[in-house]
Amino acid sequence: MRSDNVKKGIARTPHRSLLMATGVSKKNIERPFIGIASSFSDLVPGHIGMRDLERQIEKGIHTGGGQSFIFGVPAVCDGIAMGHDGMRYSLPSRDLIADCIETVANAHQLDGLVLLSNCDKITPAMLIAAARLNIPSIIVTAGPMLDGESKCEKLTMISGSFEAIGKYRDGKIDEKRLIELEEASCPSAGSCQGLYTANTMACLTEVLGMSLPWCATSAAVSSHKRRIAFESGMQAVELVKQNKKPLDIITRDTLRNAIIADLAMGGSTNSFLHILAIATAAGINVSLEDFEELSHQIHQIVKLEPSSAITMSGFYQAGGVNAVLKTLLRDVPLFKDSVGVTLQKTSEIVKESYVDKKVIHPYSEPFTTKPGLGILRGNIAPNGSVIKISAVDESCYEFVGRAKVFDSEEEAMQALENDLIKEGDVIVIRYEGPKGGPGMREMLAPTSLLVGKGLGTKAALITDGRFSGGTRGICVGHICPEAVDGGVIGLIEDGDIIEIDINKRSLELKVSNEVLAERRKNFTPPAPKITSGYLSKYARTVQDASHGAIV
Repeated sequence: MRSDNVKKGIARTPHRSLLMATGVSKKNIERPFIGIASSFSDLVPGHIGMRDLERQIEKGIHTGGGQSFIFGVPAVCDGIAMGHDGMRYSLPSRDLIADCIETVANAHQLDGLVLLSNCDKITPAMLIAAARLNIPSIIVTAGPMLDGESKCEKLTMISGSFEAIGKYRDGKIDEKRLIELEEASCPSAGSCQGLYTANTMACLTEVLGMSLPWCATSAAVSSHKRRIAFESGMQAVELVKQNKKPLDIITRDTLRNAIIADLAMGGSTNSFLHILAIATAAGINVSLEDFEELSHQIHQIVKLEPSSAITMSGFYQAGGVNAVLKTLLRDVPLFKDSVGVTLQKTSEIVKESYVDKKVIHPYSEPFTTKPGLGILRGNIAPNGSVIKISAVDESCYEFVGRAKVFDSEEEAMQALENDLIKEGDVIVIRYEGPKGGPGMREMLAPTSLLVGKGLGTKAALITDGRFSGGTRGICVGHICPEAVDGGVIGLIEDGDIIEIDINKRSLELKVSNEVLAERRKNFTPPAPKITSGYLSKYARTVQDASHGAIV
């Protein structure tokens, strides 16, 4: 065992003494050492229930014949970090968390890991760490939040809070109703209720084969989740015994499976960043071209909130990820059978799975032949940009508008709040990319305000930043190259005409090359916004969005 490096032989007498100081018995020192990397935090609703899940995982590890060790890693709640400087830390925290896990697991020579996660950047961070370490690992995502409800109105965090702000400012609801919605939208522990980034990444972790069946969709407060946590602890020990490693599971085929499932379900645009970063960590040749290739071939068979009224609880009842896997394995030849942490073929696991065809459509009868996500290219984004097609009304697939340019999210929000954005406008938010932000902030606040003000189909937004999985409307993000790197988005001026064409997968600035060349002569990127601390280091080392914004 790898842990023999810290516990075997006369020379390791001090090490064993220190291990016994932690409470490990002489008998258990002989067992596989399984780390539980827990992102428990009182600050993050998706993580507040993890103390209970830690105990369940511990019980499972000891039942399976291992010795468990819990250690903590950071967690950021994107919703709480949204709309201010705190959001600059969200994406960078992904690489920080991966570094923390790698450091602890290697310093203590752990034999295996159970990675207890839930929210937006933590789950991909744990997948990155698992790929880097390549020791037997299993992921437990802590599960979605219960749906909110007020006066028989079904609520989610997005509809009941972010979009409610726009309704209030537009006079559609009063302050009393706004407070009622605020209090009822997030009624329990768990990741926010729709197919936003946290739940997208939980589903894709299950598709990859790195978590047990039903892990992504079983509610955070359910006994089913507790049982999955226990079983995951037991299975971690079995993975060590079988020497089944993450890079036996995370392969080019399974990463492409994750892309196919993401397109079929219409998940968060952030998944593009994370899958590319996982591929980089694993040394696997998956690039934006794989997304582009598959986006022209995959139909959308699931529509969940924010693209419909169905939340994760409804998806669970409809058959969850198993039902999607069963459908894709049967009807999409590009989707490959594989063996994950269950040590069984996916086809065997899902062959008897229930599929509610009202929620998970047959592949021959999709919601749309368009995928859930798409890559747009053009002179604004020669290296690619991302749009959540499933969250765009089909009447808006071709949109032409006038640019209104802002050099930060705060400037754009001020314009929106002061009713300076009108029908036919294209909001341009730049200097918010991985390097220019720094940190590539999410733009949920302005996109939600657009929808709340009734402009979701009448105005567009483009940015070198990124969006929450809860974003809907004509919103294009991840524009690459970003403004600070001399991208064309940095040359756009107020009043320029911008054309977004989802059918042609294009994003074009209708300004001649001659004019752009003249503007470029006078272009000087602004000085770095942050010159010290973690974000300064991140800005100097981060790759662009087309490479997953990985450090």
